[in-house]
Amino acid sequence: MTTAKQLKVTLYRSLNGRLKAHQQCARGLGIRKIHNSITVIDTPENRGMINKISYMLKVEEA
Repeated sequence: MTTAKQLKVTLYRSLNGRLKAHQQCARGLGIRKIHNSITVIDTPENRGMINKISYMLKVEEA
């Protein structure tokens, strides 16, 4: 049984004043507040959202 790779994603820049599409990407990932970390499965869908708003995120392998 293989376990899916997971990524630890932390929002370190504000969502205020950002494009609606970028705010929706953050919400889609489950990010709500600055400096809170979440863990997501490394799928192409999640990776695409992370790449789109990478200037606001810090990403580490969990």
